[in-house]
Amino acid sequence: MTARIEDDFELELRSLPGVVSVGIRHGEGGEVEAVSVLSRGQDPEAVRESAVQLASIYFPDVPVVVEEARDLRSILPERARVALESAGFEEHDGMAEVRLSHAGRVGIGRAGSGPLIGGAEATLSALRDLGYGIPFYLMTVTEVDMSTGTSVILTLRSLANSEDRMGIARWDGDIVLSAARATLDALNRYVSIDTDRQQAAQDAEALITGGA
Repeated sequence: MTARIEDDFELELRSLPGVVSVGIRHGEGGEVEAVSVLSRGQDPEAVRESAVQLASIYFPDVPVVVEEARDLRSILPERARVALESAGFEEHDGMAEVRLSHAGRVGIGRAGSGPLIGGAEATLSALRDLGYGIPFYLMTVTEVDMSTGTSVILTLRSLANSEDRMGIARWDGDIVLSAARATLDALNRYVSIDTDRQQAAQDAEALITGGA
């Protein structure tokens, strides 16, 4: 139950405008000791006030530190940055299409599962089109009304084990775009690791699953 509460708390924090990263520090007994929030493009004091309000609901008296990320290159290596170029849904054929770019290359993914599920699946396809090995499949994607507004929350599951990755994006009126952003949010740490480590992870998962 505590883990679920902590997950809900982190998702609420990550849905705040401008928040790009959340860190939760635990004590020896597993209790939450402190929370760190990295923001960009918003007033840090406004972000801190919102974060403290959320913390008072989930973990009263836990200190919250907010820092401003002035350069996203300090968070992700330049070579690892995947940009979301466009996302849309064609009603005449029921296909969602997502275009991503990385290092001068463009990856395009299409899926016919509607704008919400299709947006997530098309993003996974676009990442693979860029050359990323993505050993995860879509478990759930849904719109959720939160205290900060409506968000899209997505869960991916590893093909090798029961590890889940969760992503979140605010819904701004374009459901395909929000689904794509939530998918990238769930995978941002995976796609940011260097090529050798990613290949090693793929090889290990291939051995576990019996793949080539």
